[in-house]
Order: sequence, then C-alpha cells, then structure tokens
Amino acid sequence: MTVVSPANTARTEASRAGRISVSIADGVATVEICNLAQRNALTRAMCLEFQELMPRLDADADVAVVVLRGAGGTFCAGAAISELASVLVDQQPDGSSIDHLSRADAAISSLSKPTVALVDGACMGGGWQIAAACDFIIANERAVIGLTPAKIGIIYPRPGMERLVRLVGHANAKYILLTGQTFSATEARALGLVADVVPSGSFEEKSAALVSSLRSRSQFSMHSMKRLIDATDTDHSDIDHEWANAWGAMPDSPDMEIGISAFLNRERPRFTWRPVG
Repeated sequence: MTVVSPANTARTEASRAGRISVSIADGVATVEICNLAQRNALTRAMCLEFQELMPRLDADADVAVVVLRGAGGTFCAGAAISELASVLVDQQPDGSSIDHLSRADAAISSLSKPTVALVDGACMGGGWQIAAACDFIIANERAVIGLTPAKIGIIYPRPGMERLVRLVGHANAKYILLTGQTFSATEARALGLVADVVPSGSFEEKSAALVSSLRSRSQFSMHSMKRLIDATDTDHSDIDHEWANAWGAMPDSPDMEIGISAFLNRERPRFTWRPVG
C-alpha cells in the first residue's frame, strides 16, 4: 500500500488541527477527512489540501477509483465554525473573497475517475456538499444528514445549492435548507440526498464490494458516461460534439470487443482501456 500526504512542512501546525490523507491500494485511492477534535470539520488548510490532492489523483495512472470518507465514526461536521469566515469568504488584498469550500468541491467534482462518498455518522452542512461532489453517496443506516446554514445565519455555497436543486428539486431544496432539519439516512435517501443506504452491520463489507465492482468495470465506459452525464448538468455549448466524439471512440476502444467476447463466452471481462494524459 502506498500512502500519500498532500500536506507540506509549511502547514505542519494546520495539519495537527486537521488533515486530508490518502492511501492507495489495488487501484483505489481512499481519501480520509481527519479532524477528530472537531468532528472532522473542514478548516481552510484542509480545503486547500483537497485542491492540491485531487489533480494528483486524477493524473495518477495507479488510481482507477477514488473513495471519500471520514475518520472515526463521523463523515464531516461541515466547515469549522472557528474558521468559517476564512473557509467561505477569505478576504483577498484586492477586495475579492475566496470560497475555499467550493474550490475543494470543484476539485473533487472535476475528477475524471469514478468517485464514491461513504458517509457514516454525521454529515452536516458543507460536509454534504463535499460528499455530493462525488459521483454518488452511499450512507450507513446510522448516518444523519443536515444542511443547516439558516441556523447560523449564512447562505449555502452556490455550487452546493445548485447541486441540491438538481438532485432533490426546488421544493425539497427549500424544505431542507430553510428548516435546517437533520434527516436520518433513510429520510435522506427518500429526498434524494444519498444514492443508497446500507445496514450498519454490513456497511464496510458492502462498500468494499461496491468499490471492487467499480474496479472491474470498463474505464472507457465509466469515464465517457461520467463526462457526458456531467455535461447535461451545465449549459454545455458543445454537448453534441462531446457526444459525437465519445460515440465515435467506442468502436475503437478495446473494451467494446473485450466486453462482447466475454459476454458471449460467459467469462469475466478484463478491460484494458486506460485514460491518456
């Protein structure tokens, strides 16, 4: 197993208060939010670590799938209250401000590889935004999810709010954000906040099986379909060209012939396509 730490010596003190760590094994990068003293709340330094780490994982040929989870029994309590201003509205010398949480969101959502958030325990506020930046969320049945900006007098970041509306619809988005209610994992699934809920006793086993299944799928298929699905969520001016390129590349990909042959011979396919660059 290879262990990578995105922190550098200049941020030693910040890392003690919280860090983002990653371990890589068998093609899976497991990224862990670790700030146990603050229920894995995200500091400004941790958001910066996300921004540095994700492009490296995307470029790493040894990584096929990225898994995001929290250390201990909590996923993430959101942005650290003690650093809320510097996380969300970090004032710059030119008078502008930076939303570091949403930049971390963008770093995760821009990954070309499949990403899965495994949510256990509390997933609050900006914690859900970070989880939802992954392709989908699998929740432990004991997980609780709440988007609570109205409880502390702030506005939920634009990328998180727009994603929330796409996932749950306008009325449910208003219900979730305006009430600041906390939902059980089952309630969250009914609303569309998570993709699936797994019993606590089998959460680790079933999560591992899911990630293993992603490792066995065609990377050509997953990369292409992820890119095309994401394009439908934006005002993509070149969507027809994207589709034409992807569709035209399909017969040239070795995975199509491998998949058909394996199906006809009742064998497990061993796909060979890998992203270039």
